[in-house]
Amino acid sequence: MDESGAPPLRTFVLKVVNRCNINCDYCYVFNGPDQSWRTIPVRMSVDVARAAAKRIAEHVDAHRLERVDIVLHGGEPLLAGPRHLADVLQVVCDGVGAAVGFELQTNGILINAGWLDLFEQFDVRIGVSLDGPPTANDRHRLNHRGRASTDAVIRGIELLRSRPGLFAGILAVVDLHDDPVEVHDYLAALGPPIIDFNLPHATHDTPPHRTAPDEPEYGRWMSRVYDAWIGADTYTHSVRMLEDIVALSLGAHGSVESLGLAPAGIVVVESDGSIEDVDTLKSVQQGAAVLGLDVFDHTFDQAVRHPAIQRRLTGASALAGECRRCPLVHVCGGGYLPHRHSAARGYRNPSVFCQDLTYLIRHIQATLPA
Repeated sequence: MDESGAPPLRTFVLKVVNRCNINCDYCYVFNGPDQSWRTIPVRMSVDVARAAAKRIAEHVDAHRLERVDIVLHGGEPLLAGPRHLADVLQVVCDGVGAAVGFELQTNGILINAGWLDLFEQFDVRIGVSLDGPPTANDRHRLNHRGRASTDAVIRGIELLRSRPGLFAGILAVVDLHDDPVEVHDYLAALGPPIIDFNLPHATHDTPPHRTAPDEPEYGRWMSRVYDAWIGADTYTHSVRMLEDIVALSLGAHGSVESLGLAPAGIVVVESDGSIEDVDTLKSVQQGAAVLGLDVFDHTFDQAVRHPAIQRRLTGASALAGECRRCPLVHVCGGGYLPHRHSAARGYRNPSVFCQDLTYLIRHIQATLPA
């Protein structure tokens, strides 16, 4: 902890590219209310990466951290090109040293053998975004000409699987139009170690799509995924949201920032070197992630002490009163921060998915040992 008592940051998201080769209709970066991507560099320069690495190294040394995770993100990070991304990885390795583990989140379309060589050289684990079979994925994840992307993504995943240890998992966004068991089984057949299901980003002012407003439709959807996941002996993958609910229900720690009350030690470095709050806050409103800090003039300890970051580190005290009184708060954590927002009350609201999380948690807890 620093002198204020705040826990250190452990995950640093580097926005290495601020453009994408597909146009997902739900994208909070390019199709959300915050359009700041239009005014910052397309690529993170090597100088920005070097400055970020210096600040990360300072943070590692100050807090005696054995390891930090650096996530290369976008947009689509592979649009940086292999030579530039290799330069970024090298300056980060040189600056931070052995304490760093790399991950990269991609849509998978540009993956080829050359990229695999680079990933192996720097020990980068790769997560791929895919919402399910073509009927699900190609509803939202189309290229800029409106053409389907699924076949190209599957080719990328097959290439990743040809090199053991590179494939980190699949990230999928829940859509009520799709059959949850079909989506789960399709993704599971691709052999990911982990499947991350994300609820669609929404706020109280822009609520999520529902066919029945008073029904926990997303909770029921994920409950069917849970039943399929635990009901088959052949699956070896993790479904992170569900695994975390199990762990938190049994008194253990979770692993995702969207559940539980543990501090979320994540910060973002934009392509221009700005230090920002979690980038999913761009789904809330213009400037919601802005801290007014950058890697050239500020340390990550200064970021930790920023009131917006403190909001994510103080547990139940930052939640709405009805959340603090709820017996499930140690599991749901009040829901993911962007999903709590309203213009009237800021972030002191229950999640827009409160009824869904309640349904899902109770469904899972009913299967656990007493």
